[in-house]
Amino acid sequence: MFPNTHWTVVLTATGTPSPESDAALETICRDYWHPLYAYARRCGQSEHDAQDLTQEFFRRLLEKRWLEKVDREKGRLRTFLVLALKHFMANEWRRNAALKRGGGHAPVQLDTSFAESSSATDATLSPEEVFDRQWALRLLELTVKKLQAEFAAAGKADEFDKLKRCLMTDHGAIDYAAMAEQLGMNQGAVRVAVHRLRKRFREIYRQEISLTLADGADLDAELRCMAAALARQ
Repeated sequence: MFPNTHWTVVLTATGTPSPESDAALETICRDYWHPLYAYARRCGQSEHDAQDLTQEFFRRLLEKRWLEKVDREKGRLRTFLVLALKHFMANEWRRNAALKRGGGHAPVQLDTSFAESSSATDATLSPEEVFDRQWALRLLELTVKKLQAEFAAAGKADEFDKLKRCLMTDHGAIDYAAMAEQLGMNQGAVRVAVHRLRKRFREIYRQEISLTLADGADLDAELRCMAAALARQ
């Protein structure tokens, strides 16, 4: 299932049309619709129009195979997608040509509830800043899902459910005694488990980001960019 919608999948998606490449394209749509939808909303589109616009953009992305124009040596996947959406909005999108909600072919089912709930947080940001923030949040979500899958594969799904809150908690705020009681472990073992969890989280997050970059790109610079995007209010 992983690394999902990264450059390795893009390369598959741009190959000779096949069930595999079609599935790869649909994976890109499913995993990265949220940042693009948020961008459209911040550009002034209504909730319904932004949903129609994003679905139509994905339909064109699949139908016209725009990803065949991607050159991995020339930049980031996120840059290509947001520039493609900008071009689509400026030159090809027409309100009277929008798909009716519930009609036509929707390549990805959009659940906009979370996107709308986060709009207040993004209200002071530019469309580009909103897109980068939502992109960074999506990468974090993919990272957590991969980490959860690793724990589940090792038969430790319950341990992950109890430890995962530590990913976003300062070391000084972690109640190791309570966690030790919940997990049936001593505090020393819990501290080691938390340390390993955080370390593995950082490793996966770096990998997820690296797979969206061109070969030889500055990973640390992209990490700083994502950190800055998450820090924006």
